[in-house]
Amino acid sequence: MKKAFGFFIILLSLPVLWWISTNIRTEINTAQAHEEQITQAIHLPEVQPQLPVTLTDQNGQTFSEEYVEWRQPLTLQEIPQIAQEIFIASEDADFYEHIGFDLSAIMRAVVANSNTSASSQGGSTITQQLVRMRYLSDEKTYERKLTELFYAYELEKEFDKEAILTMYLNESYFSNQVYGIGGAATYYFQKPLQQLSIAEIAFIAAIPNNPSLYNPLKNFDQTKARQERLLDTLAVKGSITKEDATTYKGEPITLHIKDKIQSYPMYGTYVLQELKWLVAEKEGYADRLNNTDNEEEKKKIKTQLDNRLDTLFQNGLIINTALDPQKQQHDEQQMTATLGAGSLQAAGAVIHNQSREIVSLYAGKNYEKFDYHRAFQGTRQPGSAFKPLAVYAPFFETTTHTPDSIVNGGSYCVGSFCPQNYGGYKYGDVSLRTAFRHSYNTSALRLFQTVGVDTAFQYLDRFHFRSIVEKDHNYAASLGGLTYGVTALELADAYTSFIDGSYVLAHSIRKVTALDGTELYSWDTQRDQIWSPKTVKYMRELLADVVMNGTGQGVYSNSSYVGAKTGTTNDYRDYWLAGLNDTYTAAVWIGYDKPQSMQKLEEYKIHHQLFNVLLE
Repeated sequence: MKKAFGFFIILLSLPVLWWISTNIRTEINTAQAHEEQITQAIHLPEVQPQLPVTLTDQNGQTFSEEYVEWRQPLTLQEIPQIAQEIFIASEDADFYEHIGFDLSAIMRAVVANSNTSASSQGGSTITQQLVRMRYLSDEKTYERKLTELFYAYELEKEFDKEAILTMYLNESYFSNQVYGIGGAATYYFQKPLQQLSIAEIAFIAAIPNNPSLYNPLKNFDQTKARQERLLDTLAVKGSITKEDATTYKGEPITLHIKDKIQSYPMYGTYVLQELKWLVAEKEGYADRLNNTDNEEEKKKIKTQLDNRLDTLFQNGLIINTALDPQKQQHDEQQMTATLGAGSLQAAGAVIHNQSREIVSLYAGKNYEKFDYHRAFQGTRQPGSAFKPLAVYAPFFETTTHTPDSIVNGGSYCVGSFCPQNYGGYKYGDVSLRTAFRHSYNTSALRLFQTVGVDTAFQYLDRFHFRSIVEKDHNYAASLGGLTYGVTALELADAYTSFIDGSYVLAHSIRKVTALDGTELYSWDTQRDQIWSPKTVKYMRELLADVVMNGTGQGVYSNSSYVGAKTGTTNDYRDYWLAGLNDTYTAAVWIGYDKPQSMQKLEEYKIHHQLFNVLLE
């Protein structure tokens, strides 16, 4: 009878055994299918978190931060022992003993889940939680759970316990887009983790268990209640005494939430563009782009550059800049006030003469971050403000003439190009000083023809006018007639050559470092000699004369020297002023984003007023 009953039980068990074996085979096949993916995921995580990119001014103070997720990774040695003990005691008491998962905890979870209609408990170790954060979703199914165990086991083979704990503490989610215990300390208390009290450490340690429920900005009381439970757990484990736990629970918790620093977007937006140029220059992308005419190849190189920048941003950067925050604030406020209401716009750039660093930029009235940046994106015809660079300096450099040499101001054509002087006036023989002072177009064309187009552009091409193209190599360039034009920053940059004849590309970035301080990039500071001392002397005389006696009247400076050149384009669509004093070189443009005549504004000399602001 007993034997028959035994056979009966075996027969009844066969379908169950078949079902179990089938599921085991399925899970094994699934695990094998994932094995290569798992190995790759451990070595090359699928999701690379983006660390903060910090911009600092010339005083070393942070003025802008770029991040979606706030993170400040720490080494395990930088994380207080008590913080480590809190997480181990509350999340995984056997962390240092298990192989990635805890079978006894899993069995307890299975028993608990058998009493519910859904699989909601997990019995997860710290390693499993790290796996879930890095590689898997939060889907609560047994299939996903099995994969999680396999990942956890592989992770424990790949890394030691200290490395796993470090990753866990740096990647846990602390609500409000804050990741890692180091980031949580600076976000919620604006202090490094090492400076937090035990009560404060326990408070932020309460959050990751359920970041929504324990979000201290919305549910402070719940967060505080869990903090107190964690302190009790520490007391039970012997990490602190019961008396200490009572004391810490009574300590007031005052949050000091970190605001994302986003000051001076006119300057910060440009810095990020300059970073792209710097990386392209230092890592060969710029040379590769210049050495190919194939548009597909150019597109490929630009994509590679963008990917490289993404990697740099993900790893976090500190960008040390030359921003003068007081001057930037002054220039923004004064220029915006001068422009007044209406749609009249302006762009401006200020470069420090000694360092050749960009200290201030004006991108336009009502500018918001990543808007159209008129200072470095606004290419417009420069008019006569281009003559010092294209005509007069090359003329002095290649001849023995002086500012007192004679040039004719009458009608003049080169082929079909027959420009007129302002107002259609014709002049006889005048000095170069007079022609420059009053910006005679016909005189400039005569001098330009003497120099020659190719020779003139041998000088112009040494500057960094990014929008000047091959078809601009013609006689119209003598008067600032270009296909696309130049920007205020480019014009100011080129005018720095009139400081002492030397030139190096003006820059806002002093150096770029990794988060650990390792220097990654900086600009070359070696200067080229563009103009001879003789040419510099003559040009500075002419620029100063424009301010004293010519179209630059109204420009002033407390400096011992100030010189400038104005520029006006056809139909009064653009007004320019570029020049320098003892401290700064600057350029300013005014106009409308949709070009229209500004003849009615000519008498107000708004660009002169703005230029004076930049030279202060």
